[in-house]
Amino acid sequence: MTKNSVTINGNVYDAESGSILSARPSGRSPAAAASDFHNSTQKSRTLQRKYINKPRVIDSVASTSRSTQPRQLTVAERTPRIIHHSKRVRAAQDIQRSTSITRFAKEPPVKHPDIADTPDIAPTTNHLEQVARQRQTAIKKQQQPRAVLPSQVIKQQAIREATAKMVPRQQRKEIKPARNSLFWQRLVSVGSVTLAVLLIGAYFTYINMPALSTRVAAAQAGINASYPGYRPSGYSLDGPVAYQQGSVIMKFAANGSKENFTLAQTRSEWDSSAVLENYVKPKSNNKYSTTATNGLTIYTYGTNAAWVNAGILYTVNGDAELAPEQVQKLATSL
Repeated sequence: MTKNSVTINGNVYDAESGSILSARPSGRSPAAAASDFHNSTQKSRTLQRKYINKPRVIDSVASTSRSTQPRQLTVAERTPRIIHHSKRVRAAQDIQRSTSITRFAKEPPVKHPDIADTPDIAPTTNHLEQVARQRQTAIKKQQQPRAVLPSQVIKQQAIREATAKMVPRQQRKEIKPARNSLFWQRLVSVGSVTLAVLLIGAYFTYINMPALSTRVAAAQAGINASYPGYRPSGYSLDGPVAYQQGSVIMKFAANGSKENFTLAQTRSEWDSSAVLENYVKPKSNNKYSTTATNGLTIYTYGTNAAWVNAGILYTVNGDAELAPEQVQKLATSL
């Protein structure tokens, strides 16, 4: 060791630069070759050794040399052999026949059972796939351009089709209706119509019978009498309309009791004041009430009433207790 060098572990280094000036050789052993390492026997991984043979080390060079040599095939190996299930037949075929023997026993033909050919199952198409294909074909047909015929050609085709369907006059059969059936049909139709008219007429006659009888009585009496358009509820015309010279009388009776009242229409030249003085006051002993409605002056006393209109004196007499409103409606409906 000098001033310019330093010795560490047997190696001499430069004190300034640190480079190695001299080194001691190491005593390391040489490493093993990789081929020797990979050729070592591996540890066994078999759990049950009694059922499996122990692996053997095979020389790779010898095995490859044997496999590369071409193998000479014998005559028996060259000829194709039929494989049979019987072991005895198989063993007999393995024996080589001698060339000095010329006659051999004939082998009986083996009858194999005929197996019926099973036909192949045709492929089935999916229903959804078939529907999709039908839709595609329909769409393609719709998308195809159609030839538009002129109107004259279409008209001629329609005329030809119509004339082809027509039956010629010679082939037509004239259908003659039966006379008896036609007669009875007409008779029944006429009778039904007549009966309906009679029923309708009878209904309207029944409804308008009081008005018709009033007109007949007015014509006989010589006055312009009329049937009231309003009737008090629960009262109806009792008997025919009676008439006298210059007077028409109608009697109304209650449906559920014996009460009734008489409506008399008499030709008169009195006015309302004359009716009051000459008719109402003498019969009511000055006990009456006056009601004015629609230009009419109605005098009521007890169950009776009187008023004049257009030269006709109207009087209501009887034991029916009519309300003042009912008397007013009766007067305005005439």
